[in-house]
Amino acid sequence: MDIIRYGADYFDKWNTFVACSKNGTFLFDRRYMDYHHDRFEDHSLLFFDGGKLLAVLPCNRIENTLYSHQGLTYGGLVMNEHCTTVRVMDMFNALNHYLSVQGIESVVYKSIPHIYHRLPSEEDLYALTTVCHAHLVQRDVSSAIHCQDAMKWRRDRHYGANKAHTEGITVCRSDDYDLFWPILESNLMRNHGVKPVHTLDEMLLLKSRFPESIQLYLAHSADGEVLAGTILYVTPQVAHAQYISATPEGKRQHAVDALFDRIIRHDFASHPYIDFGKSTESDGTVLNESLIYQKEGFGARAVCYDWWKWSVTR
Repeated sequence: MDIIRYGADYFDKWNTFVACSKNGTFLFDRRYMDYHHDRFEDHSLLFFDGGKLLAVLPCNRIENTLYSHQGLTYGGLVMNEHCTTVRVMDMFNALNHYLSVQGIESVVYKSIPHIYHRLPSEEDLYALTTVCHAHLVQRDVSSAIHCQDAMKWRRDRHYGANKAHTEGITVCRSDDYDLFWPILESNLMRNHGVKPVHTLDEMLLLKSRFPESIQLYLAHSADGEVLAGTILYVTPQVAHAQYISATPEGKRQHAVDALFDRIIRHDFASHPYIDFGKSTESDGTVLNESLIYQKEGFGARAVCYDWWKWSVTR
């Protein structure tokens, strides 16, 4: 088996493979990954056997540590549908040999949550423990709805959506990111003291590259004021809420309930999953109970985002 470090010559081959893989999403497309190429030393890898591409691993390097790409929410081994458990174990054996030659001493690996898999794709989890003797170092919890077997909403979420509609709030898909961004920035700074992961210009760039995969929904008051919004990252299996924010008035008028009434019950009612994102802080050790309470009120339940680490033996 040959392992080759990614370079621009593999741009098309990489993207074509990801699009046909059994567990990849558009986040692994180089047009997405490379928007912040200046922030990371990319050390992504391609796995070949007899000239055939079997898998890719999006990652970056800091000194003697290889990371599942730190610019991505998740990022384990992306495989074709012919990858079996034994074959993936072979890949991790080959990976450890490659890394030792490269002088890399440890690996931090973020597995791809199962809800994103087009086909079952947890061969890497088995190889992590049996081949690499990896240990779990971080577990974040997200909240997702299985749309084909959706649970009933909690009463306060029902009340909020009905109240919003009574007050004339309307929800629509929009391209007015510039209207949503000040709300998002203000909300994140006020509640968490942080800025969005993306700048507005970066999000507009990514939207231009993935117009159907990145969607903005806005909730407007009866007089046209933007009260809340959410940006969805849409993959074949999951509609993921990348950002959710409301103004103080939007919160008072339950604008977020109106947003997700439209998304869950109408536009994405037949999508396999809707994922509200993580509710954990401090590297997964602290649960934001009020945040997850709101998400679970829509019928969402826990999906874990796991980080693994192992030492490379020489």
